[in-house]
Amino acid sequence: MRVAIGADHAGFALKQLIGGDLRDLGHEVIDLGTDSMDPVDYPDYAEAVGKVILDGKADRGILVCGSGVGASVAANKLPGIRAALCHDTYSARQGVEHDDMNILVLGGRVIGSELAHELVHAYLAALFTKEERHRRRLEKIKALEKRYGKST
Repeated sequence: MRVAIGADHAGFALKQLIGGDLRDLGHEVIDLGTDSMDPVDYPDYAEAVGKVILDGKADRGILVCGSGVGASVAANKLPGIRAALCHDTYSARQGVEHDDMNILVLGGRVIGSELAHELVHAYLAALFTKEERHRRRLEKIKALEKRYGKST
């Protein structure tokens, strides 16, 4: 799977660990930065990861910032992006199965490497069920994007 990853300075260390883990598992990793712990702004990386997904250059994305909240908010401003901050494997899996989540967001200052490992694996192993009720709900999300100035 092609996975785009990005982080601000607060998520840099965890992003590096996740990227290495993904490569070890045979995934193609598209690392969009940051490349150090020098202060940067999380919206820049949320946009970069989201754009790669929307352009079809990655299948899924992973973002890491300090809490995960800012990156999640920023990524969800891109029409067609469904990003979610997850701290448990149920949400990481169910977010894909029910909501066709395409970006997993993690808080680098909130969770440890072992939990991050579990979340990433649950997220990447999950598939959208395509059940009618879930497709119907996604269409309503797309309608919200159109109604408020975003189109998918």
